[in-house]
Amino acid sequence: MTTTLRPTEPLQRASDGTRSRRYQVCVNSRPVGEIHLGTSPQFGDSVARILDLRIEEPDRRRGRGTVAALAAEEVVRGWGCRRIETTVPADAEAALRLTEALGYVLRNRGMEKRLGEAPPELPAGSRARPMTEAEFDAWQAHGVEQYARDWIERGVPEAEAYAKARRDHEQLLPQGLATEDMLFSVLEHEGTRVGTLWLALRGEQAFVFDVEADAAHRGRGHGRTLMLLAEIQAVAAGRHVLGLNVFAGNTPAERLYESLGYETTRYALYKPLL
Repeated sequence: MTTTLRPTEPLQRASDGTRSRRYQVCVNSRPVGEIHLGTSPQFGDSVARILDLRIEEPDRRRGRGTVAALAAEEVVRGWGCRRIETTVPADAEAALRLTEALGYVLRNRGMEKRLGEAPPELPAGSRARPMTEAEFDAWQAHGVEQYARDWIERGVPEAEAYAKARRDHEQLLPQGLATEDMLFSVLEHEGTRVGTLWLALRGEQAFVFDVEADAAHRGRGHGRTLMLLAEIQAVAAGRHVLGLNVFAGNTPAERLYESLGYETTRYALYKPLL
């Protein structure tokens, strides 16, 4: 049997410059599913994305999805892409097994926690205060550098990683420290600064964009305190779902979030196209 991808629309070009196209997945010309391919708004035309892949129930568990994903790689190579990415919901176990079997590598995962009505309390001796403008400038320079390094360590070319880090900060923080619905805090313990927190209020949820214990004060529980601070601020702002992103390989952070009751909602994976 021959599995092919049959276009169902012309190549689309969005206002942000990304390309996309939908295809039928066909076996011997018989439609058995569909796949939607696109390029990355973050990295441009060099990076492809599987936006959606569905095989109809009667044709599942026969390798149709595997062949369709491999055919998709050939399509996006023709677009000039050097890498392909996809996002898999945490409860889609079959899709996760498929991507792993095809050589995709886990890059990061999204996690969420539902918060109660009553916020937690900070440990004795710990207090939070707003970040100052001078502290923000130093924090942002460090944050851009660290964010870029995180992407470089996970397969993104250096120039692309630094461009993404600068672009993301500019887009998310157009007014810097004064950007609306962005909270920047410094955690102190017994009068000494020990870490920082960047919390965003996004619709009905809150999101931890950055949390970091200062290097000299790590391993003393301040990361946990910073996450409790995030919960306090989220509840105070009327948000009862708190989300975050954690890069693969950051085992201490993953263990901390799991111990605090966060659950994985999605996995982001990538694969170089040789």
